[in-house]
Amino acid sequence: MAYPLCTPLGRFGVVTSEDGPHRCVASIPAGGEVNPLTGAPTIAPLAMLVDHAGGLVNHHRRDADEWTVTSELSLELRPDAVEVIATAPDVPVVATAVPCGPKGEVALGLCEFTHRDVVLATATVRSFFISAPGRVAKFPDGPTGPPPPVSLAERMAVTVAEAGGAAQVLLQAKDPVLDNSLGIVHGGVSAMALEMVAAAAINAGRTDEPLRTASLRVNFMREFQSGPESRYVGTALRVGRRTGIAEAQAVGVDGLPAIIARVTAYR
Repeated sequence: MAYPLCTPLGRFGVVTSEDGPHRCVASIPAGGEVNPLTGAPTIAPLAMLVDHAGGLVNHHRRDADEWTVTSELSLELRPDAVEVIATAPDVPVVATAVPCGPKGEVALGLCEFTHRDVVLATATVRSFFISAPGRVAKFPDGPTGPPPPVSLAERMAVTVAEAGGAAQVLLQAKDPVLDNSLGIVHGGVSAMALEMVAAAAINAGRTDEPLRTASLRVNFMREFQSGPESRYVGTALRVGRRTGIAEAQAVGVDGLPAIIARVTAYR
């Protein structure tokens, strides 16, 4: 299933090939994408795929009067993931998600990411089951096709506010296409941006080989609304010669953190 270009999944070229309660398979094009803060190749699109595939397999376990929201996601990458993707940039990354354990108030989905049969990463998504809100919107109809031929940052509607210093900042402009069915910024979009600002903070001022994202952990605490003051802020916690750790926050229009993340990177 290809999604309309006027939806978050369609905007980034996500395609779901298997969709059910026991297994979900989806893909995303990830080759040739760059971090707008550093200009370096990025694995950020995989964060979008984590949220979709892992969240989808959890979503299938809901009752008729329930909806799901992601509470946390994690992504663990092989060291050379960017290089593997670059060897065949036109081949999408595929995620296979399966449920783990029984359904309770929270569900856990497990994912494996492959690129031409090479395992790139493993991931998890935890989802809360909530009473189905009345404001859930159906995906709009529209044309499908490849993602727009513009940069990843343009598709995400993010712009660089600060780069090169202690804090790395991307501003999240309002774009209805990026909102999910609850009318807030899609969790996959936010996860991508949080990885970008954290990776940039780790590599700020670095003159030798860059440190590559090895793990991404994201916690969704509150609704994140886009707007003039909405932003993603990455700050390095510790950076050494061979490893670095950074935290990132999605700060909403009210000035409060809505989503937090931590990235660990290695040489």
